Amino acid sequence: MLEFVFMLTHNDRTVPDALDVLDRVATTGLRHIGFKDVGASPELQRELTDAAHAAGLTVHLEVVSVSADDELRSIESAMAAGVDAVVGGTNVEAALGLLRGSQVMYSPFPGTIVGHPSALTGSVEDIAHSAAELSALDGVHGVDLLAYRHRTAPVTELLRAVVAASTGPVLVAGSITTEAQINAIAEAGAWGFTIGGAVFEGGIGPDHDVVAQVEAALAMAERVSAASAGR
Repeated sequence: MLEFVFMLTHNDRTVPDALDVLDRVATTGLRHIGFKDVGASPELQRELTDAAHAAGLTVHLEVVSVSADDELRSIESAMAAGVDAVVGGTNVEAALGLLRGSQVMYSPFPGTIVGHPSALTGSVEDIAHSAAELSALDGVHGVDLLAYRHRTAPVTELLRAVVAASTGPVLVAGSITTEAQINAIAEAGAWGFTIGGAVFEGGIGPDHDVVAQVEAALAMAERVSAASAGR
């Protein structure tokens, strides 16, 4: 089953009404919820995590801060909040030092990440090599791939190369809006995908209500998973 992580985020920031949105989507059938370190104070991270856990959801925090100090502070906050997974980030050795001994699943970005909102650069070969090196590290669960935020690489080739190179699960994040993209992610063998901004912009289904948008994304994931199982 291809997993869908709904991100309570827009433009790489946690939305101001994240708690209210979480309450509205908690009964849609979601299994995974996420938010970004940018826009979420330590107090909000704890509130979101507690509310999500009470609803039976697995909680992912994606690190998109551009400075090393901010990234490490975000990881400390995420651990204090009790999240289940930290995804993203680029300062891997320092992050592993903080996460060592915890039960938090850690999946950093492979490749070279620039700017905010985060974008991916580098050749397919270099990104796949990065994924292989990262996923081989003790304490790294998988990788968080910004496949659709690479401006030049052929996305299908990039997805397949990174999934083949990684020894852990691949989460595909950023700029996903269509069932065709989700199908490509499933065909490559990735573990799951995230959608945040497209939900808040009403880009997933005809009904622009957030709950209907999340339900539309879940339906896409289910259709794609069923088609993959039948191949």
